[in-house]
Amino acid sequence: MADAPVREFDAVVFVMLRRAILDPQGRAVQATLARLGHGNVGDLRVGKRIELRLRGERAEVEAQLERIATSVLSNPVMEDVRTELTEVTPAPT
Repeated sequence: MADAPVREFDAVVFVMLRRAILDPQGRAVQATLARLGHGNVGDLRVGKRIELRLRGERAEVEAQLERIATSVLSNPVMEDVRTELTEVTPAPT
């Protein structure tokens, strides 16, 4: 019996400063937009989007992604983090 193919997943981690934390980069971008005539833009915040590919069984990969997102890619004291996980569909052979 052949080994089952290893499943691959595309993961995206979104990291944003918590609302209670001042976002100086967001304020700077919002001020620039206002100077350029886009004064109707408000509450602008800047965050990070990190993409990675993981291999393994879904439950293990989900747990690993959560650990990576909360302990390496974000500071849980200051930032909120959200993850997305999508299984990669193998190319037809």
